Amino acid sequence: MKNIKTFVAVIALSAVSFGSFAQSITASASTLDAAEAQIAAQAHQAGASYKITSARFNNGAYISAELTK
Repeated sequence: MKNIKTFVAVIALSAVSFGSFAQSITASASTLDAAEAQIAAQAHQAGASYKITSARFNNGAYISAELTK
């Protein structure tokens, strides 16, 4: 039983530590390429990589991304 509690605690703490490195950012521009360039610049400035989580084009381009280190 003690092993199970320890295992659950390790998993919970691992999830918290990995989640703390993620940061959500957004950008808007007239084109998707320009908005992605803004995301890339923000990621570069933060020293992180990025993953686009959503993008839409409705009278302008809007992109959301998640930075990870």
